[in-house]
Amino acid sequence: MDRDELIKRLEELEGDGRTFLENLLAVQCDFCGGEGAAVLRLAEGKGVDVLALYPQQQEKPQPASWLIQGAQTAADALGGNKIAVRRLTEADGALTREKNAYVVAIPAILVSAGAVALLVVFRAANEHEAMSHGQRLDIVARLVRYCESRPGGGHGMRRLQSAIETLAATNRFNRFGSAAMSFCNEIASQWHCQRVSTGFLKGRYVQLRAMSHTEHFNRKMEIVGNLEAVMEESLDQDIEVAFPGTEDNPCIVRAAAHFSSRHGPVALLSLPLRFTGNVVGVVTLERSPDNPFRLEEIETLRLACEMCTPRLVELWEHDRWIGGRIAKRAERFFAAFLGPEHTWAKITAAAVCAAIVFLVFASGQYRPKAPFILEAVYQQVIPAPFDGYIKTVNAEVGDEVEAGESVLAALDTAELRLQLAAGKAEQSGYLKQAAAAMRDGQTAQAQIAQANADKLAAQIDLILYRIEQAAIISPITGIVVSGDLKRETGKPVKTGEILFEVTPIDWLRAELLVSEEDIFEIRAGQEGRLATASYPAEPIPFVVERVNPMAEIVKQRNVFRVRVRLEETRPWMRPGMEGVAKVSVGKRHYAWIWTRKMINWIRMKLWL
Repeated sequence: MDRDELIKRLEELEGDGRTFLENLLAVQCDFCGGEGAAVLRLAEGKGVDVLALYPQQQEKPQPASWLIQGAQTAADALGGNKIAVRRLTEADGALTREKNAYVVAIPAILVSAGAVALLVVFRAANEHEAMSHGQRLDIVARLVRYCESRPGGGHGMRRLQSAIETLAATNRFNRFGSAAMSFCNEIASQWHCQRVSTGFLKGRYVQLRAMSHTEHFNRKMEIVGNLEAVMEESLDQDIEVAFPGTEDNPCIVRAAAHFSSRHGPVALLSLPLRFTGNVVGVVTLERSPDNPFRLEEIETLRLACEMCTPRLVELWEHDRWIGGRIAKRAERFFAAFLGPEHTWAKITAAAVCAAIVFLVFASGQYRPKAPFILEAVYQQVIPAPFDGYIKTVNAEVGDEVEAGESVLAALDTAELRLQLAAGKAEQSGYLKQAAAAMRDGQTAQAQIAQANADKLAAQIDLILYRIEQAAIISPITGIVVSGDLKRETGKPVKTGEILFEVTPIDWLRAELLVSEEDIFEIRAGQEGRLATASYPAEPIPFVVERVNPMAEIVKQRNVFRVRVRLEETRPWMRPGMEGVAKVSVGKRHYAWIWTRKMINWIRMKLWL
């Protein structure tokens, strides 16, 4: 069925309102290329009532899937009192073959049904294009409100047909200049006007953009300035301004009266062009003064303007130069951002922006971490003083000892004492031989005997010294770190064999195992803090002393040994303790600190 036949069916309708709405939806789908349309009303519960549907659904146990998904879209549109768009996740019927199907919901009000949502299904490349269709589809809401006020005959349908023809003439063009010219020409033709002019808001003032049957006009012309004054008069009052006016519609017509006297006489009518509740332009009509505009004509013109304004606004914004479009979108963005809606989204966006700014510009101390082990700066080795056997052991690993007082162990001296007794007896014999030789005048014999006695005296001194050394005493104050001999009593030992190792507990240092990705940040003299695994709540300050230039493999990782000097020691610290150390190498941006490992990994993978 073509468009003329559909409109004719609307004119000849004598049925109920449901049939009228269905035919009206069919006209709308034909004009806008919709796949389907419906009028929905929210029920008292969670469901919806279908007041009209196009195309008619065959008898099925379940409604069409786009209607089910459209119910939520209708709720969003009615809840926010604005156009809502949703992409269909699945479809049936004619939509099964289409991948990019969108349902657009436009809020409207029926006198008989209250708040309703008008749904139309479209094929669109993306959601932005679907929203553009939805703005043009605002005609449905205008037509629904208009259809209920129709007097029930051909006169109302003729008024509707005039508005639709005006919209059709406007939709034939894809550029703003051509569409605005066609809009003016169509109005001038249908309402027998001498001239129709359209102006759009630019800043705070209206600028003339199109004039019927006039492709070019000079903005410096007096008539252009006067026309813009007439348009701004309607804009300032935000109502239709007719000249000559009537008592039922009192309004200021000073600029219209001046224009009529200057360029007339003419009858004038100025109508605001509204889009999303805001005035974006004004259309001014001029015709013979003996044929002023009647109320019925003004209502029809109002409907035609409401139907055509979304299309004109879309083309007006599309044809602006790129700088103007960017500025307009920025204005809308900041208006939405600073407005009262979407509070949590704005708070989240502000928090994200603040976090990005903080990461990029804020700096903090960079502290690469590395495992460490405590080790002794000085370690005293205590060996066996002579060959012998261990008699007693008085110290174990971990015991604290005092210099010159603590006996760590003792060697068996029984054999030495026997040697000492034998040596003393032999020495006494030689001394007697020497005395007898001197008495008998045998000087040589006496000297030999005395020499043997002196030799034995030296041997006796050595034995006495060894007996004294048999008690192994710690030469330094510290802690025993090696020498677990409790279970080895009676064990033979050799001279020089290491029995114990003692370390001063105040002389400790740490050795860090720094990974190769952080080693070039480490320098001698840098400070840091370390914490042991046993006492993590008590950090110890340190200073870097030396960086070993040669890497080695520890636990399958390439590391460099870094020696540090501890600034203080604690009584509980022992050699061999492990933990984690952090070196303060200087300030860096937080973004660099937190992303450097990931960036280095990406560079290694991509070889950048």
